[in-house]
Amino acid sequence: MKRLFRIPSSYSRIAIIIIGLLVMLLVIALTWQIYSYSSITSSETADAAIVLGAAVWDGRPSPVFEERIKHSISLHHSGDVEYLIFTGGIGEEDAIAESEVARAYAIDQGVSPEKILVETVSRITYENLYEACRLMEGADLRKALVVSDPLHMKRAMQIAEDIGLDAYPSPTTTSRYQTWRSKSGLLAYEVFFSIVHMGSKVTGFVEQCPG
Repeated sequence: MKRLFRIPSSYSRIAIIIIGLLVMLLVIALTWQIYSYSSITSSETADAAIVLGAAVWDGRPSPVFEERIKHSISLHHSGDVEYLIFTGGIGEEDAIAESEVARAYAIDQGVSPEKILVETVSRITYENLYEACRLMEGADLRKALVVSDPLHMKRAMQIAEDIGLDAYPSPTTTSRYQTWRSKSGLLAYEVFFSIVHMGSKVTGFVEQCPG
């Protein structure tokens, strides 16, 4: 059977160019949003600080994770938050959960164990925040400051909003991502996974916070 209608190849090339330009504009817009959001710090006080998980090395927090933990401890000691919520499960080559490592570190720095909550099953940012929200619901906590590296904050806060968590940004001021090389790598990572999260939301894979 002969085709009744055939799209000229020139139209196909134009469509591809337009799609490519739209994708490029999306990436540029996301990159700018992530970078500009990294300087935003809330002055709010909250019930808890949610510390997003990161790698641990031989039972100790990696430099990136350590700075996040230190920042949350500072928030606790200053009275900006009452509780610390540490997130992160067990990595592939680890024997202890990221959150448990953070908990031990905070106790060593004078934080009362009764003021620390942990979850040990999450592996990604969405799971970090979802599981932290479950802990907050169980402890009757309503408001949180989210602690992570500055370039991670835009995606983290978007996820928090999408799951219905009452949260505010509190990026660490001592991020280990200081050089342009390290920042550019993290920025590209965040752009990619921001797009992944958008797709997950559109397709219904983002659940509302329990409670």
